[in-house]
This record gives sequence, structure tokens and C-alpha cells, in this order.
Amino acid sequence: MAAQKTLTIDIGGSGIKAMVLDAEGNPIGERTRVSTPKPAKPDAVLPRIVKLAKQQSDFDRVSIGFPGVMRNGVPLTAVNLHDNWIGFDLEGTLSEQLGKPVRALNDADVQGYGAISGKGVELVITLGTGFGSALFVDGKLVPNLEMGHHLFRGRRTYEEHLGSAGLKKAGRKKWERRIHQAIAALEYLFNYETLYIGGGNAQKLKRELPPNVKIVPNVAGLLGGIALWRG
Repeated sequence: MAAQKTLTIDIGGSGIKAMVLDAEGNPIGERTRVSTPKPAKPDAVLPRIVKLAKQQSDFDRVSIGFPGVMRNGVPLTAVNLHDNWIGFDLEGTLSEQLGKPVRALNDADVQGYGAISGKGVELVITLGTGFGSALFVDGKLVPNLEMGHHLFRGRRTYEEHLGSAGLKKAGRKKWERRIHQAIAALEYLFNYETLYIGGGNAQKLKRELPPNVKIVPNVAGLLGGIALWRG
């Protein structure tokens, strides 16, 4: 049987990215990107995914990173897209449109798979349009962790303070101070060996981070797609 090639798709609040990986999870060709439509309803987003797929090389299967809680390929939340995604059969619909098997998982979970070492307690947070999170223990995902909507600093949530809207409102320096406050709080909560920070806004962090905190490239949100087909 020929080695399987995986098309990985990362759906974000501002952009949709795509890349093909070989059987070992190495990139084949270049990453492509299109803007996320507004409003980001399924019938607007799916044609853009199909367009991205046609721009890539041949592939045998598809992995999707979706910005919301996922269960059996169906979104339970979609805060930064549109409510029409809730209950939508993402895996089944896209599989029909592309003619390939599809697996979908929360985008922070996928990014985590592309970043972690697989040893001990590892936490992943993503700083983008929203605030994503994923927790791994010895390489195994703890499912459906949705930390972004928990309270942080008073009556507002992690996402409200640390997502793109919070960055714009507070300014970069104040936003970065809040990131460091969150890092300290999360270490007390999870006692992690390593915290990985990804997402498009991670590169805006300029202050020195604790030694067990690492910035990961945004491409990890695509590279982790191979893990959806393991086992």
C-alpha cells in the first residue's frame, strides 16, 4: 500500500490555511492561505476549503483543525465563526465534497500535536482571534478542554482579555503583561512540564518567558494534522 498523504486544513477566525504532509508528517510543497469569509457560515467557508484543496498536490485524506469544541466530527461551539456551525456534520460534508476521508479536531488540539514532546504534562495555548487551549499527558490528549471562556481577571474571560479584541483594546504592552499573568496562573493550575504558545499573535510577545514556556510556529497548526490518523 502506498504511503498516505494528508491534506491538513487550519480554519481560523481571520484565515484558512492548507498544506499537504507525507506519511511521516513532513510538508510537501508550500502552505496556502485564503481569508476567512464574513460571516463565516459553513456554506461560505467550505467552498474556500475546496479551493485550497485544489491548489495543493494530490492527497489521500484530510485533517481539519476547527476553532471550537468538537465531538465525533461535529462542532459543539464556534464562537469566532458562526452559530450555523453548531451541530453541522463537518467531517461528513467535507468528505463528500472532496471525495476523501476527513477527520476534524479542535484547532488548538491539532496545533498541540504539532508541538509537544509527548512526555509528562504539556499545555498548549493559542493566541489568535480567540484563545485556544489543549492539554496532553504523556502525549495523550485530554479532550474538550475549552479554557478560553473561563473567567480570568475579574468578570472577563481568557478570550476577552487575551484574544485579538483584547489585544486591540489594551495595546500590546498591557496585553503582554496579562499574558504573563495568565502563564503564572496556568502553571499553578496544571503544574505542567512545558507550556507551548502558538497562534498568529504569539510572535507579538517580546518579554523574556519562563524557561519551560516555548513559542511554537503557527505552522504547527498544520503539522499536527498527521496525528489525527495515528492508531
